[in-house]
Amino acid sequence: MSILQLDQVGYSYTGIRQRVQVLRDISYQFSPGSVYGIVGRSGAGKTTLLSLLSGLTLPTSGRVLFDGRDLAACDRYRYRSRDVGVVFQSFNLLPSLTATENIVLSMHISGKQYRDYRGHALKLLQKVGIEREKADRRVLHLSGGEQQRVAIARALSYDPAVILADEPTGNLDETTQDQVMAILTQLAHRENKCVIIVTHSPAVARQVDMLYKLAPLQ
Repeated sequence: MSILQLDQVGYSYTGIRQRVQVLRDISYQFSPGSVYGIVGRSGAGKTTLLSLLSGLTLPTSGRVLFDGRDLAACDRYRYRSRDVGVVFQSFNLLPSLTATENIVLSMHISGKQYRDYRGHALKLLQKVGIEREKADRRVLHLSGGEQQRVAIARALSYDPAVILADEPTGNLDETTQDQVMAILTQLAHRENKCVIIVTHSPAVARQVDMLYKLAPLQ
């Protein structure tokens, strides 16, 4: 059963001289327990599609459904802070905070209640391979691979059903890329998350369960 669905989705915006169509009539279903890859050439609309799936943008035609509900009729702030976690290529962590503090802040923003915020954050960091000593370092002093692990832990901080990852290995070397992919795959296969990855990397594309190819509109 799908948890996230694109139902004849289209998206266009008004350019300087004309209306520009980015996506047209896309229908696809994403289910828990699987890793999906979205690939396509530059300009195919991958970033736009991720914005639609995350609820940051609404389609100009068709519907994006979460658990059978049209996002256009939902509280999209609540959706983004409770139901979907986003992992960015550039990490988007607060560099002046420690790894633990970044995650605790995300918990507070989500509004979810925890008896021990710090303890829960440390467990999430341990899950993604960040040991206790590094958990209390400012993220500015962590390696790129470690920062991406912290970003994944932050995305998990409110236990979302869907993880969206935008080029999560784009700044990483091959070994670290495989380690990050192993974490994302385990989240899908062991914890029944729906993991959706936008990527340019053929190596990442080979590791997903299902691949969706976006073609640029003619």
